[in-house]
Parts: sequence; structure tokens; C-alpha cells
Amino acid sequence: MNIGIIGAGHIGATLARKLAACGHKIKLANSKDPQSIQALAEEVGAKAVTKEQAVSDVDVIILSIPFARYPDLKQTLSQVPEQVVVIDTSNYYPQRDGAIKEVDEGKPESVWVSEQIGRPLIKAWNAVLAATLADQGQPAESATRIALPVAGDDVRAEAIAQDLVEETGFTALAAGSLQESWRQQPGTPAYCTELTLPELKQALEAADKARAPLNRDGLMARFMAPGTEFTREQMVAINREMTA
Repeated sequence: MNIGIIGAGHIGATLARKLAACGHKIKLANSKDPQSIQALAEEVGAKAVTKEQAVSDVDVIILSIPFARYPDLKQTLSQVPEQVVVIDTSNYYPQRDGAIKEVDEGKPESVWVSEQIGRPLIKAWNAVLAATLADQGQPAESATRIALPVAGDDVRAEAIAQDLVEETGFTALAAGSLQESWRQQPGTPAYCTELTLPELKQALEAADKARAPLNRDGLMARFMAPGTEFTREQMVAINREMTA
């Protein structure tokens, strides 16, 4: 499969590496120019390209950029054929992205993103730490395999996204429509808590829409406190504790 990834940070680069290892042809772009990520692209098995090249002649586009930058992609994506699957991995953090009124008032993050870029999308790989994505994938038969939620409105596109999630070493769970994707946003029990499939189903059901932003902001304050540094295991434990 031909896959274009826009965003060469921790999540985007890790997805490029893992999907290239599965045999997919990966084009990787960032907000600057191909030269700035040439070494990274070679390391992960991808081809460094411009944003425009990343969305041309591909089957899937994965968007992994800061949340507030999505409006900048509308023109880039305007000529992409309808059958191309677009996957959003982003999360909204007002401390980083600035306040976005519609999202603060309850609009699901990926619904807002879909409106900004002018096309449908699937939400996946947002509810996982970069370190978890990189190192904690397991074979499908493992009883302790971590499950990740995948939300969207198009059956075909969601199935493709689920298959790709499975290829990266995680069990894909159909988590409902894009309107319901708030259940996997920051501050919910499903977000970055490394749950098995039965546990993830329970976590999505237990999500509290009003409480999630408060949890998110509390977690950010804790993680970003001066002089603090956390391991992956510690971050997962804190996420579980504060969203329980």
C-alpha cells in the first residue's frame, strides 16, 4: 500500500518505521522541506517529500501534526481523490495549541479537524504514547496485547485503518462514529492507558465527556511541572489513576 505521512515527530516517524517494515511504501513530509528530514526518512525506510507529494498517488494519508495546524492543510488536501483514506492521529491541548472555542464547547476534536481540512477522516493512533507505539506492539495471539480505538463514519476507510493498526502490533477496536470519538480523547480512561481489548471496551463506555477536559488539564500540569521526568510506565500509571 502507498502511504503518505504528514508529520515527522514521534508518532509520525514511528508509524513510518513500523509501516515500512510491514512492506508499505511510505512518503514522509514535515512543515519545512524534504532535506530537513532526509536522514530521518532514510533511517525509518521512507522517502522524504513535500506535503504536496505526500498526498499524491497514495492509498492512505496519515496526519500527525500539532492540532492547531490542521487548517493549513485544507488546500494541500483539496485535490486528493475521495477514495483515499485520511487518518488523524492528533490531540488537542489548549496549553500548546491555544484555545479553540468550538472544541472547548464540546465539539469532538476529529470532527473539528474534518471540518478544517474539508473531508472525512478516521481517528486512530491518537490514544497511545509514542514510546508505547514504538516498543509495546505484540503478536495478534498475545493475551496481553494492547488495544487501540479506531473511530470513523466510513466502513471501508475504518476497516483499512483497523488493518494498519493491527500491523503496527496492536488490536484495533471499532470505537464508534467520529461524533463518539471524544471517548478516546485526552483525559478519558481510554487515552494512553495501555489496555487490553476487554479493558478498552469498558474504558470507552466509562468515559465522561464533561470530566475529560479537567482530567486532561490536570495531567498536563503534572507532566509539565518543572523538574519532572517520567518513564512510560509512570505516565501510563498516572493516566490510569487520574481518569479512573
